[in-house]
Amino acid sequence: MHSTFQTASDAFHDLYWRIVRDGVDFAGTKALFNVGFEIEVPNANAILDRKVKRNWSYTYAEAEWQWYLSGNPNIKKLGDLYGKIPAIWKRMADEQGNVNSNYGYQWCRENQLGKVISMLKENPETRQATISIYDGKEIHRYDHDTPCTYAVQFTVLDGKLNMSVVMRSNDLWYGFCNDQYQFSNLQMLVAKETGYKMGTYYHFAHNLHLYNDKLPEQKEMMYHL
Repeated sequence: MHSTFQTASDAFHDLYWRIVRDGVDFAGTKALFNVGFEIEVPNANAILDRKVKRNWSYTYAEAEWQWYLSGNPNIKKLGDLYGKIPAIWKRMADEQGNVNSNYGYQWCRENQLGKVISMLKENPETRQATISIYDGKEIHRYDHDTPCTYAVQFTVLDGKLNMSVVMRSNDLWYGFCNDQYQFSNLQMLVAKETGYKMGTYYHFAHNLHLYNDKLPEQKEMMYHL
């Protein structure tokens, strides 16, 4: 399945009902497999669809973005920025409070982000402008904190910077809404640093899902068309 959406809100609303209608039962979720779609206006990345009665927090998403930008994997930094530490990050953190799933920590490792920016400036046709998030050498650390994203790749076409995000697993309700905000912000940052115009955001998820135990509550928050 490959679809084109104007904004992240359009993608969220459409994909929610596709999962409810067509998703298969899998590991406590309703899931679609091998889902690919594109967002034509990635900088419209706030989930503000008036068809959705849900509390997506711009304040939290921006605090998470600032945390990622810091390159600091410790949840205390997020607490300093947001005023509190969400429970999900507490569950994922190790004894020192560090998490592998802080994507900013991952793209700062080995100066991956800096190298990508340099590559794109030097050669717009490079096929090597890739940031690896999932690191097989660290799989022993992934018992309860496995990054959902494999990699991010940038491509310049017709003077526009396109970005592809490839994920092993993506919860639509919570994960996608914040993940696309962070990654589209990353796309905007790289476009600004390299001087290219913003292009298209491509999102690929091997498993795109909603949790079964959350579905009744979530359905009450959604308007039917």
